[in-house]
Amino acid sequence: QVQLVESGGGLVQAGGSLRLSCAASGRTFTFSRYAMGWFRQAPGKEREFVATINRSGSSTYYADSVKGRFTISRDNAKNTVYLQMNSLKPEDTAVYYCAADLYGTGVVDKSDYDYWGRGTQVTVSS
Repeated sequence: QVQLVESGGGLVQAGGSLRLSCAASGRTFTFSRYAMGWFRQAPGKEREFVATINRSGSSTYYADSVKGRFTISRDNAKNTVYLQMNSLKPEDTAVYYCAADLYGTGVVDKSDYDYWGRGTQVTVSS
């Protein structure tokens, strides 16, 4: 069984920054076998793709809405994926989820991901 635990959310003013972390664990879990993604869900809206990173960390992809402001990275030695969020806007307010895709290459479709965390709330005030 795989567990993903997000942390680092909170309340920040517009223009500020936050760094989210997602720690992965499991008895037979090998982090480097998983592409990782970040998604978010605002109240009353569908869960949407934010960013993804491939298994080695050599390739990343972002939603247009966050490109140039957010950076996804991973540390395979620490079984952790990060999302650095800069120049935050009120429309970035949402619950942020990390997800793991076994043997994935880094995709945007949430149905391709095998495991999900419980999320961390990010609130950006204007």
